[in-house]
Amino acid sequence: MVKKSLDEKLARIHADPHGCKDFILADAKDADMALSIGAPGRSPEAHPGEVRYRSLAQFREIIGQIVEQKLVDIMLMAASTSEVLTMHQRIFDNSPVTPACRVNDTTDIHIIRGSKYPNQPSLPFRTATLDHMQCGHLDCKPEERQRGSNLGLYSITFNNDATLDREALEEYKQFRLEAERKGFKHFLEVFDPNRPEAVEASKVPEFINDAIVRTLGGVTSAGRPLFLKMVYHGPKAMEELVHYDPHLVVGILGGSAGTTYDAFKLLSEAKKYGARVALFGRKINNAEHQLAFIQFLRLIADGEVPAEEAVRAYHGVLQRLKIQPHRSLEEDMQLQTNVMNYGGTGTVTSVPPPPAPGARPTPRGSVTPKAACACKDESANACACNGKKETKAPVAPRNGEPDFTKMSAAQKIAYHKTRWDRILG
Repeated sequence: MVKKSLDEKLARIHADPHGCKDFILADAKDADMALSIGAPGRSPEAHPGEVRYRSLAQFREIIGQIVEQKLVDIMLMAASTSEVLTMHQRIFDNSPVTPACRVNDTTDIHIIRGSKYPNQPSLPFRTATLDHMQCGHLDCKPEERQRGSNLGLYSITFNNDATLDREALEEYKQFRLEAERKGFKHFLEVFDPNRPEAVEASKVPEFINDAIVRTLGGVTSAGRPLFLKMVYHGPKAMEELVHYDPHLVVGILGGSAGTTYDAFKLLSEAKKYGARVALFGRKINNAEHQLAFIQFLRLIADGEVPAEEAVRAYHGVLQRLKIQPHRSLEEDMQLQTNVMNYGGTGTVTSVPPPPAPGARPTPRGSVTPKAACACKDESANACACNGKKETKAPVAPRNGEPDFTKMSAAQKIAYHKTRWDRILG
């Protein structure tokens, strides 16, 4: 079996929680336990005015392509999909990607057309069993427990109601005990209250941080989650949680699809203030080209390129692939996430498009970021930015690839644009 990148990164993070630069990416392809028919995402075969979704088979085929790409560390799936891909097709056996299953499906994620469930207080519920995730049937034999997935996402929603929250905590306790007996690891998703009146909006970040710490205070190492998945409430809340315990590895969830800049900037900002994991579901699934989108998520997570340049480069890839983007570049540069300032509130902003070739240089103090651009040089050693050509001596290959440590951000963008041209035509 190939070593899993998740295990290696977690080991390095805990060995040096302040200095380690590793970042864990997960693709959340478990949406059929929430969005039902719409989970696979809209089909490219749909016509204007028509809503048509991919089939489950198409959904699973894309999962296979992403696993083969080897840029995400975790592939989160429903137990039924994991059975097909993990146990039957064995696509994870020789992959650094770790398969994971959604362990429970609380009622607030039952997003069924015509239903009112998401607006009602969350109630605990589990469809799948750990045995079915591990071996595909009840009462696994000890030697069978490695056949399937041994990592799962457990979700809990606190609603500031003593009766409801106590029930949710009791269910989580019973899960932890079962998981420890069966050698099953988990990460913990903590949703914001799904009742708007449950907690004053300005107090939600503090409420969630305190709920997490209180929930795990009595949990010893054998039962603790590997990491958290939660809403990014802004720098202040993130720093508070990371400062409290740097070994409490914090991950963010992606939320609604939004713009490309929304996704890229969210990842960049969360990492800046201490997050070490990002789990994007709809943001990846609704992308025009999921493999390219993930490529740029990885570049941002690894500190190779800033979010602004990545958005422009992603649009460049779409243009060369002759894929119609959902939005114009200008529209896709809008930032809709309202948690980028220190307190976690704000308004929609946008980053101006790059200046046209030959335009006057941007005045000092302007917020317009430097544009990413690329020439057609196959070696990716030249780049045209703001009408000026930047050249650099050839970068010596390293294991068949250029030495990225000696490349500028623009050169890295150029290299990956050219790589996509070669791979995808």
